[in-house]
Amino acid sequence: MGASSFLKRARALLRVQNQLVRECLAELLAVFVLILITLSGSAQKVTSSGTKGNILTADLAGALGVMVAIYTAGGVSGAHLNPAFSFAMCLLEQLPWWKFPIFVAVQTSAAFISAGAVYALYYDAIQHYSNGTLATSGPQETASIFATYPADYLSLSNGFLDQVMGTALLIVGILAILDTRNKAAPKGLEPVVVALLVFSIEVSMGSNCGCPMNPARDFGPRLFTYVAGWGAEVFRWVEGRAGARWG
Repeated sequence: MGASSFLKRARALLRVQNQLVRECLAELLAVFVLILITLSGSAQKVTSSGTKGNILTADLAGALGVMVAIYTAGGVSGAHLNPAFSFAMCLLEQLPWWKFPIFVAVQTSAAFISAGAVYALYYDAIQHYSNGTLATSGPQETASIFATYPADYLSLSNGFLDQVMGTALLIVGILAILDTRNKAAPKGLEPVVVALLVFSIEVSMGSNCGCPMNPARDFGPRLFTYVAGWGAEVFRWVEGRAGARWG
């Protein structure tokens, strides 16, 4: 009885009452889970030289990461996970504009923290694969574990178009899936359908830029690689960058 009473008091003490704080914590945890799974799939592919993963498994990890993240935060914050989606919700007047910068900051911070967790998890593998050199290009580059880079042939304008179209398709698809006036997905399975949407975009539009579709997913880990030793090269667009992969 004493233990039960103690647990009740502990739960009451730790319960977060403020709705904004609850939403921010939900977004933080959900994005952390999403990026942890996504980048780990990419790290496994890259550091094993394709023997323990490939483009398809990395894409699948990213899609399933979206599913888990939506189940994690959907009931609290709506599981935006993505500044582009939060922006769309503001335009549709489903999210107050004053919340937008807060959500973006939380999403980006969660992605940064998650990149650090993946780096720690795969530290030995990254060091072994790269021979201790943290490179952004070349046959043993590892920067693409964390952020997406353009294909060798891609121009800046084509890269911009690629990201606009991919992100727009993602948002339109999600809005269609969530529209109650539409042919709705079975209740409780919406995250699964969204994951399939993400997977379909990844396998059809991933060759140009790696299909990030999420500014927080790309910028947070990219910023981590900058401070972790890959250097300012991670922020430079270089046409013909050799060895870039996506995940």
